[in-house]
Amino acid sequence: MLTWNQKEPPMRAGIYIHFPFCLKKCLYCDFNSTPATGSDHRGYVELLLKEMELRQAALPEPVSAPTLYFGGGTPSLMGPELVGLVVASARERFSLEPDAEVTLEANPGTLTRERLDGYLAAGVNRLSLGVQSFEDRLLKRLGRVHSSAEALSAFQDARRAGFDNISIDLMHSLPGQSLSQWREALELAVSLSPEHVSAYALSIEEGTPFERLHDEGALPLPAEEEAAAMFEATTAVLSKAGYRHYEISNYALPGRHSRHNSSYWNRLSYLGFGAGAHSFWNPDGLGRRWKNPGDVAAYAGGIEAGLPVDEEPEQLTLKDALSESFFLGLRMLDGLDLAPLLERYGEAALAPYLEQAAAWEKRGALIREGSLIRVSPGAVILANGIFSSFV
Repeated sequence: MLTWNQKEPPMRAGIYIHFPFCLKKCLYCDFNSTPATGSDHRGYVELLLKEMELRQAALPEPVSAPTLYFGGGTPSLMGPELVGLVVASARERFSLEPDAEVTLEANPGTLTRERLDGYLAAGVNRLSLGVQSFEDRLLKRLGRVHSSAEALSAFQDARRAGFDNISIDLMHSLPGQSLSQWREALELAVSLSPEHVSAYALSIEEGTPFERLHDEGALPLPAEEEAAAMFEATTAVLSKAGYRHYEISNYALPGRHSRHNSSYWNRLSYLGFGAGAHSFWNPDGLGRRWKNPGDVAAYAGGIEAGLPVDEEPEQLTLKDALSESFFLGLRMLDGLDLAPLLERYGEAALAPYLEQAAAWEKRGALIREGSLIRVSPGAVILANGIFSSFV
């Protein structure tokens, strides 16, 4: 278990809970997840609670948690009672703040009105629905276990249960998807009036069934030009409907951005619990990272023995911290404020990054306004190339 210098100040840190079980692994998914057949959900939650106890004992100061995020896998396979136990533990051990954002990722096919009522009563106040598509044909192609009708029903049931902060996940550039079909999906999403929309382009990840199909030429993806048009359509449709494009793939109504995910892009501290969960502790502007074993049995063995479960602990260097500051900070459409970086790290340390930024500015890809630097509207679609140049 990592320990820290006792002189470090008290910290605010988000809490991430990883629930690795799902009904069936999707064909595009490379997350740390496994089919839930035979899994012991209560036993796994007991491991989470024990890990939270161990981590609390290792921290030098009490932690105040502004966010709690259940990710996976399919966290909505956890019953509301189990979710409530984790929320209560976060409140007890990490001072979960009274106005904390508590998000649960959910597969529409696992939700019922009764279950949604239970999650709200357990302390969940933000729901992230993994809709991905409103077309059954595309859902089947992705290997999803829910239907379009179930997605629509889950959203309406969540509203009736009292959820007033709902995010919808959608994917574009899917096999056999056209630009007009993507526009229809966006319009349908807008008609539901969710507070937040995450719109991602499909990426072919190593080791997934989609990678094999792609290599075999059996995955008819949209042409590059059409995929670019889908990206541009996303901003056009959602912006017109009042959604603010605040991060490359994320859109929100005013004040409804994801507070938890924003902490990642701003290099704020977070503590991860569960098999494969990652953590980042940043009291000094550099930061330390570590992760838990991804294998559930290995994770359980360590926790049950009260032994360290941290893997790959890494103390970040100044170069690491600066690279991440630019790489992650520029994902935010409002841009990266250089003033605190200059104050903390000094002009000499930032010089190479400022030179790189100036080169992009000359090409019209970045805009510098005082201490703020951001990706220009016309270059957002090429942002990954910009980000990677700072690594």
